[in-house]
Formats: sequence, C-alpha cells, structure tokens
Amino acid sequence: MPNIFVKIPKGSFAGASRVALSAGISDAAAAVEQIPADPAKRFLCWVLIEEVETGNWTCGGIDMTARFLPCVALVYVPAGVLDGAARSRYVELVHAAFRQSLPAGETRRLETSVVLHDVADGAWGVSGVAWTLADFARAAGYAHLQNVMPNA
Repeated sequence: MPNIFVKIPKGSFAGASRVALSAGISDAAAAVEQIPADPAKRFLCWVLIEEVETGNWTCGGIDMTARFLPCVALVYVPAGVLDGAARSRYVELVHAAFRQSLPAGETRRLETSVVLHDVADGAWGVSGVAWTLADFARAAGYAHLQNVMPNA
C-alpha cells in the first residue's frame, strides 16, 4: 500500500504518456509489494503526479530540462514490506515505467531518482486511524506478509 509522489517537468508526459506512467508505476508497486490483482487491493496504491514549472528544476543551479528529462518518485511504504532485493527491484521497475511511458519523439536523456521511504509501524494514519503492518497486510493482501496478521 504505497503512496507514490512523482515529480516531472511540466508537459513532459502528456495524455496517453501520463496514463501509461501512472499505470506503470502502480504495476511496479503491486509487483514488488506482492499486492494481488484484486481491484480493491490495488486501490490502495496511490500515485500523485505533479508537474514542475520550467526553471524550477535545476541541477547544480542550472535548469537542465532542455537537455535532460529529470523525474523523481518518492515512494512511501509501511516498514517491513520490503527487503533488500525488493528495494532493488522497485527502483528498476519504477525507472522502467518512466522509460516505457516516454512520449514518442522525446529526445532528452531520462534521469530518474527513486527514493524509498519506510514508514515506521503505527506512524501511518488511514482515515483517522494509525495502522500497523498487520493492518496493511490485511488491507493490501501482501502475499509475503500474511503471517504477520493475528490468526494467520
């Protein structure tokens, strides 16, 4: 059950590319976090895409967006969902989602930054209630964490 915040340069992923990017990132999250295909479970994967105005994205103090296509994904997951191998796979799959969603004719070099944040157990509030890993395992259906639920 991730919350994923994506930052892209304004106008870089329009129309079908934006739809493909959102779907690709959601699919990457579901694959790595082992969330079943059940739409009610997948609904818990939130992706928010924000565009950054030209001139507001700099590298070393210089706007490089004419040359590079910088993209950032900040991924928040409950602590205990990912191990080292899953982290590596997450980064690979999110980068691939960006690459596969590039609009036709895009010539800038894609540069991604994917940051994985573990949210401490009990430090994530859902509709006014602090959830634990067991709550997330129950709601998201994590295949590899069904043993953390009481009476599992």
